[in-house]
Amino acid sequence: MLELNPSWYEYALLFLGGLIAGVLNVLAGGGSFLTLPILIFLGLPAITANGTNRVGILLQNVAATASFQSEGVLDWRFAARMAVPAVIGAACGTLVALHTGETSFRRILATLMIVITLWTLWNPGGGKKVRRASPALMATGFFLIGLYGGFVQAGVGFLILSLTSVAGFDLVRGNAIKVLLVLLFTTVSLSIFAWNGQVVWTMGLVLAGGTILGGLAGARLTILKGHTWVRGVVTLVVILMAIRLWATS
Repeated sequence: MLELNPSWYEYALLFLGGLIAGVLNVLAGGGSFLTLPILIFLGLPAITANGTNRVGILLQNVAATASFQSEGVLDWRFAARMAVPAVIGAACGTLVALHTGETSFRRILATLMIVITLWTLWNPGGGKKVRRASPALMATGFFLIGLYGGFVQAGVGFLILSLTSVAGFDLVRGNAIKVLLVLLFTTVSLSIFAWNGQVVWTMGLVLAGGTILGGLAGARLTILKGHTWVRGVVTLVVILMAIRLWATS
């Protein structure tokens, strides 16, 4: 079992990172591109950081799912159908992550941080109508998303929203489906990481405290139309952290 003794200011940094990530996750997604490097820079091995990061994700999505359900915008039928391939994919992806070397995982994460962040800025296909995919293709898509989410999680929200858009859901209902599916496959992924001793619960819970409050703040920022400003700041931070992560791997 890994033993760490973070100082109070390291816990403060972790909480702040969770706060910012929570805001970003509500606005669009990609909060793990901040929290994963922070956990690594605080001394966690990359695989342990990957597992610990799921604690905050799980608790944030419990609250988010309850909120969407109370608003009556959650399509349980569609989510239930897509949950099966997504959960199976996540279990497979988590097992792959557990057997990925430290240096390889850091470099994969750094690459994904830049590629997906730039992809979301470009916003391919934005505003264009797309054909709905068949149920079989949708299930395959969610299996692959689950596989990715189980492996690294970071940026998976963008991918889910792309598929729910293809399925014909608007952004609100797509977000509701997103948080429920992430909740379900994160439960499985976190369980596997924990079973293999790759979760530091104290750090995960501090992170979770930040992400939950950040989610509430993100909802307020959305109302105040702060998305563009927040996205620009976070994009810059993500790219700088990706460069440092690659350089220190």
